[in-house]
Amino acid sequence: MPEFEAITSASYGGKTWRASPGYAFAAHDAVAVLVLPEIPRACLCLPLAFAQIDGQFAPVAVQGLAPGQNLLVDAGGRWRGDYVPAAYRAYPFALAQAPDGQQVLCFDRASGLLQDGPDGGQPFFDADGKPAERITQILQFLTQVQAGRAATRRACDALQQHGLIVPWPVRIQNDSGVQNVQGLFRIDEKALNELPAESLAAVREAGALFLAFGQLLSMQHLQRLGTLAREQAIQQTSAAMRTPTGDLDLEFLNSGGTIKFH
Repeated sequence: MPEFEAITSASYGGKTWRASPGYAFAAHDAVAVLVLPEIPRACLCLPLAFAQIDGQFAPVAVQGLAPGQNLLVDAGGRWRGDYVPAAYRAYPFALAQAPDGQQVLCFDRASGLLQDGPDGGQPFFDADGKPAERITQILQFLTQVQAGRAATRRACDALQQHGLIVPWPVRIQNDSGVQNVQGLFRIDEKALNELPAESLAAVREAGALFLAFGQLLSMQHLQRLGTLAREQAIQQTSAAMRTPTGDLDLEFLNSGGTIKFH
């Protein structure tokens, strides 16, 4: 589990850090939350949906077809997609809200990327005790991402207000039968096309129109996840065919049913 801690000169002044060598830290993320500015690029590569997070709708990149499964991260931690969500690009750093409401830069101490001495790592602070240049760049990037969340929330609120977000029941066919993926939402294309002019203008002014079209366009990429899931199932089946005792293990066949994203 991540252990994010606020970066201060007192606790990180003499320490250094290394960049993550891959995306193994995201291997169990079935979805990644997106912000509005990245939708145009993300929708060209990844299947997008909406999910309810803390009682509000948010756009997400669908990365797996079961909770705890990210099909876009291979066994070596390499990213298998053409677009990496902004939420991952600053790891092991993140922004958190302090008790006084200020946003503070944090580091994941559980990442294994923190070092007590130089040893080729990058410093958190320079010789004058000021944030190092790279730290400043990361903070600026995360601040931009955070600023995008407010615009994203307004866009999603407008889509919900005009009845354009509906459940997206996904059915996956595999060797063990049909699995239903629940908890994802999509744009109601028919309702979008039938919006009155006044409502359409309101959605557009909220910056939500291209989000709606981007989500609809991206649905075609769900097929690639299905392909990756089948490839993974074949690999797991080969490994599970025999138990350590040499007996045939058929537990992998019991994977039918309903999968829910909460």
